[in-house]
Parts: sequence; C-alpha cells; structure tokens
Amino acid sequence: MFAVDHVLVSDALLDAPFACHLGSCLGACCVHGDRGAPVEADERQALEHALPVVEARLRPEARAEIARRGVWEGTERDGYHTTTVNDRECVFVVYDGAPGRAVAKCALQQAHWAGKLAFEKPLSCHLYPVRAETYGEGPDAVDVLNYERIELCRPAVPHGERTGVQLADFLERPLTRKYGADWFGRFRETLRQRRQDVGIGPQDPVPGP
Repeated sequence: MFAVDHVLVSDALLDAPFACHLGSCLGACCVHGDRGAPVEADERQALEHALPVVEARLRPEARAEIARRGVWEGTERDGYHTTTVNDRECVFVVYDGAPGRAVAKCALQQAHWAGKLAFEKPLSCHLYPVRAETYGEGPDAVDVLNYERIELCRPAVPHGERTGVQLADFLERPLTRKYGADWFGRFRETLRQRRQDVGIGPQDPVPGP
C-alpha cells in the first residue's frame, strides 16, 4: 500500500484497467448483495430529502418497502445501508430496457444528472468497486482504500483495457467528492511515482466519467 495524507491506498490500483460497461453487467452491483449500499451517517438525511423527488419513478414494490421500513436501516454500531427489495436490489433501483436485458440504474443519480438533486448517490456506490474503510477516530483516524475484484465487475476490466481507462482515473469524481481536489492531485502524483518505483510503465491520466 502507499499513503496519501491520512489515506492508505491498495497497490492493486497501480495497474487496474477499469471502465463500467452497463451493457454487459446490467448494473449488477445495484442488485446483488446481502444488504443495501453502505451509507455514511450524514447521508441518511440526504436520502430522506431525496425521496420526494424520485419517489414517483420508483417501482411499486420499492415504494412499499420504503413505506414499511424507510429509505435506510441499520445502527451506528453495525453501520447504515439503503433499504432493499427482497434483500436484493436497493430501493432506489429503476430498470431501463426490455425484460431479461434491463439495466439497473440509480434513480438518485438520474435525478442528479437532470439537475433535480444536489446529492448524487451514496459515496459507497460512487466509489465502487473501491471500498473505503476508516480505522481509528479523530485526528488519528486512517482511511484504507481497497479494490474489490469481484465477478460482477469482470466486464469492466477488458473495457478499461480497450478504452485506456485506469480505475484510479475512472473514480476521479467520487474520490474528489470524498477527499477534495487537492488530495486527488496529490494522489495522482503519488500514484505516478509509485508506478515508476515498481516498474510499471507511464500511463496518461484519463478524466473520470
């Protein structure tokens, strides 16, 4: 791993071609899993405020779950996450396309792109497949960024190779959202130096999505 300020970054990001290919994965990361998307404590209110904006677009079964359980659940000790439908897809999932090939998309993100919401989506979703975990508290806290190489995201690897996109650059927007533009600049420079140190050839930065 290498450090950028208080953040430890997995060496797996040094050479990790990656670019989402929704036509192949069909948005599987929004559907599969044993619970909803992890939510930071200060994101709970943002989800509640977003609900009236996107509620009409949500599936009937999602609206029923929200009426029963709310848009988030969990505890401070165990962590918070978005509510799900049938312990599968996030309640904010909407489907686009023909049955059998419909793509799972995020109603929050669509509303954000349409200028209706300032909040885009939980940071855990925006950063995926990188997971950020915090260890310790206060000024001694350290964040660790790990790349989860999972089968769901397998199509993104050859697509990243074809398009010349590295995961570190693909995630520029969410990393900047979490740590700020100055941190991302230092991250990019540290990444370049680390690649040279371990003998990975130069890679031109590719703007994030």
